Amino acid sequence: MTPQAPATYLPAIVIGAGTSGLTCAYTLRQRGIDAHLFESSDRPGGVIRSQRRGDFLFELGPQSFTLSDSLQQLSRELNLSAKIQPAPEKLPRYLLMDGQLTPAPLSPPAFIASPLFSARTKLRVLRDLLGNTKPPPETSAGDESIAHFIRRKFGEEMLEKLVGPFVSGVYAGDPQKLSLRSAFPTLYAAETAHGSVLRGMLRAKRSASGSPTLASFQDGNQTLTDALAANLGPALHLGMEAVRILLSPSWAPGRFIVEFSGRNAASAISNPLHTDHVIIASPANSAAKLLEALNPGFSPLLASIDYAPVCVISLGYPRAAITNPLHGFGFLVPRTSNLRILGCVWNSSLFPGCAPEGSVLLTSFVGGAFDPAACKLPPQDLQTIVHQELRRVLDITEAPIISNVQIWPRAIPQYDLGHHRRTQLLNQKVATFPGLALAGNYFDGPAVGAVVDRARKVADYVLDGPPA
Repeated sequence: MTPQAPATYLPAIVIGAGTSGLTCAYTLRQRGIDAHLFESSDRPGGVIRSQRRGDFLFELGPQSFTLSDSLQQLSRELNLSAKIQPAPEKLPRYLLMDGQLTPAPLSPPAFIASPLFSARTKLRVLRDLLGNTKPPPETSAGDESIAHFIRRKFGEEMLEKLVGPFVSGVYAGDPQKLSLRSAFPTLYAAETAHGSVLRGMLRAKRSASGSPTLASFQDGNQTLTDALAANLGPALHLGMEAVRILLSPSWAPGRFIVEFSGRNAASAISNPLHTDHVIIASPANSAAKLLEALNPGFSPLLASIDYAPVCVISLGYPRAAITNPLHGFGFLVPRTSNLRILGCVWNSSLFPGCAPEGSVLLTSFVGGAFDPAACKLPPQDLQTIVHQELRRVLDITEAPIISNVQIWPRAIPQYDLGHHRRTQLLNQKVATFPGLALAGNYFDGPAVGAVVDRARKVADYVLDGPPA
């Protein structure tokens, strides 16, 4: 009888090579753990993808990032600090109102001076500044929605003209469904701690170390994920899909067994693998399938996290073809405007190196919770829709000279009502399996900085255990 080959053991296995998984695997290895990262597709990076065509640089996913402390530290470790390209400070953001672009009032003085809002709405803002309120108690439906919160505090006008467009810009979501506590925890914390959103936000701003910096990399956001992948070297395994996680019956070698499928599953890495630590950094629906055999209770919690589809349409134009000066970040669109565009980023105004001299690059977003059918349209139709709408808003006189359309069927996790309780239950279940951790963008926010922060904390948890 042929003796059975010894099981292959790895100290830590990370599943999913988006920003979360790459950062977590990198951090573990930096701290001395031989962590290996497995990705089902043929490329790392997840939704971060930069593509240069000629002198145009397209961002197919996030267009920029805010430099969090963790992200700055990670950039220093990877020797990328010199490649960071900050956007100009204090660029205005615009709202499309009655066909006209109007600066969004993003400070209390600007809000009071803005012609966008009625005296009644401004008085409600003043009442918040001077008054004292508390969030309502949770109900069977979960916590308070963003829409309910804004109506309760500031009225319908604020929701329609300002908050709704920003929710579309961040989450591509529906403020009627999104949880305030989960999607915008700083607003929830401000009212909870100080009885006033404005007082709480002003105090938080005073205690912060400077204004947040919006940035990208000179060669695109993919610079970060490429550097992480290169640092991992042979510890990154592409084309290997994790399909099931089990407890090892003997706990030797390792606590967990991870089974794989894929074209590389029979290569240098054996299948299955044994490990003491499994970090799942894949989307929630993938994590649900992976963990079903470990504990069926994971699946309904993870599978219930919805994702909004988003189409990213980038169009390049001759600068002379656009009358608008394009001085600003871009614009957001209230749903009452009857446009399919959720918002538009003026890339070449933020980062001039993304378009050749004499040209501009504009990236628009379509789809989201209110228009999921848009992401099933052919790319050419999406390009036509966006060009026609931009043409009217920005007074464009010529067709685009270059374009790119990227469709993400599951782009942004939706922090819907009850999400806080859902993540609490997930954390409780994870705690019953020492060595297991979740590092997805469905916990602390979908922004690049938030994802890096979460991944770093998960790596610390794996190494050091829960905080005392």
